[in-house]
Amino acid sequence: MRARLVPATIAALTLGALLLPGTAQASPAPAVPVVDVRAHDSTAGTALASGYDAPGARLRVDAGRTSAARWLEIDYQVQQTGYWCGPAATRIALSARAAAPSQGELAAQLGTTEAGTDHIGQVTAVLNARLGGGWYETKEMPNDPPTQAQRDLLWHDIAFDIDRNYPLVANIVAPPGNQPPGYPPDQTIYHYFTVFGYDAVDRTVLIADPASFAGNQIYWISFDQLATLIPPKGYSA
Repeated sequence: MRARLVPATIAALTLGALLLPGTAQASPAPAVPVVDVRAHDSTAGTALASGYDAPGARLRVDAGRTSAARWLEIDYQVQQTGYWCGPAATRIALSARAAAPSQGELAAQLGTTEAGTDHIGQVTAVLNARLGGGWYETKEMPNDPPTQAQRDLLWHDIAFDIDRNYPLVANIVAPPGNQPPGYPPDQTIYHYFTVFGYDAVDRTVLIADPASFAGNQIYWISFDQLATLIPPKGYSA
């Protein structure tokens, strides 16, 4: 589905080139900034990274865990077009287990158009094709609000998958009044993002959001909110 990008400015991350007499040497590639999840609490609405929201900007999140929480290592990247949230979220999920392909490659494989990525089932198929095997399944959540059985399955899938180093990709619908941090409050946003961590005590989930709305790339939301954002769509787990 299509997600509107909010323009913002990314801080330049450049390393100076060493200049020898009469010789100019190319600068090394800019270092990818690292997000330290442990430096923040897991309260819903807590943003862990901001300011790196130019299309294609990258961040790295290192894996970690506490007695109640776990999160995976990912290579985050802001979606490169306003309609590549599906490819970008898929890329983030893949990066936990393999070298991540480009968003363009994934957009072609997903069949993404300017109207977005039609269905979460396309994401499931590409995740399995890229990783081999059939770990990922499409889980539909047609009831809005979701049933207790659907909520229980979602929490089980989050903990089970992340404990085994598999992020989830969720297809969400975020209307005014029920939105993650930074979303345009006067719009209903149809979107894909990646779930790659959880805290069982706080009942929060860690989101890698490729849209970077208002500069929010990595943030915690409550599990209860996630469960209300997915219907009537679904997720890959």
